[in-house]
Amino acid sequence: MTALRGGLKMIGLVVAGALMALVPAHAQSSLSDPPRRIVSLNMCTDQLLLDLVEPERIAGVSFLATDRTLSADWRRLAPFKKLKGTAEEVLALKPDLVIAGEYTTGATVDLLRRLGQNVLIVPMATDFDGMRKTVRQIAAAVGEMARAEKVLNDFDERLSAARSTVQSRPTAIAYQVGSFVSGPESLLDAALTAAGYRNLARELALGAGGRLPLEQLVTTPPDLLVLANAPNDFRTVLADNLRHPALAQLMQRRPSVHLPMPYWMCATPKIAEAVEILASMKATGFADASPPSNLVAQSRSAP
Repeated sequence: MTALRGGLKMIGLVVAGALMALVPAHAQSSLSDPPRRIVSLNMCTDQLLLDLVEPERIAGVSFLATDRTLSADWRRLAPFKKLKGTAEEVLALKPDLVIAGEYTTGATVDLLRRLGQNVLIVPMATDFDGMRKTVRQIAAAVGEMARAEKVLNDFDERLSAARSTVQSRPTAIAYQVGSFVSGPESLLDAALTAAGYRNLARELALGAGGRLPLEQLVTTPPDLLVLANAPNDFRTVLADNLRHPALAQLMQRRPSVHLPMPYWMCATPKIAEAVEILASMKATGFADASPPSNLVAQSRSAP
């Protein structure tokens, strides 16, 4: 056993030595200039980074960056190198800043830090204030505070313009696969509130990630049903609630709209698009509500 442990230790030293050879010499020193080779390992930070720096400063992005069902910026992110998130592929790019989400593979982040890499962990915000903090956190790390303030000012102007002058506050609920709903501490809750709705999930005290049985939804429907997922997004039994005839009948009686996942999956300023869709429908008395046969909001095209 002693010989085995010694052999494994030697293998570990060899691997670590090989990885160290990939680490740029400046990685272990404090950066005096803004980073020029930035790697993002998270789909949400991919999109935030894209709005803050020139494309030539982005050395790599996550492999989900071009998933059109999840990313609002999949077209703009197409030209960049895609990474699966291993330390080896990150080090090969010789970055001077690595941006990761709080749920990025811990082993990768730990190894990168042990090898002297500059790693920024970005929390995933669940409301607009948290999103603003995240934008500024990344901007400070990349030296682009002025650009961040412009991005946030544009976001706030869009929110202000989207707010309906109609004084009524109809109810709405964001209904998802598996009968989950978006309650407090969720981006969709923030979008509904900003657009002038009362989130039915709050009034029913369903919590941040509660579930609303289809039977209860049909018997106590909101004024607006927001489908946060389309039935074909999930080809499993988990999406049976979205394909159920009872839901289709409900949408014949009540206004409904589909907000594609890229609008609300990540806490980025692009969630203003969701607010604009919801506010526009409220302002027009739900005249823009989509029929059951068309799950994408008529007033906007999907990303």
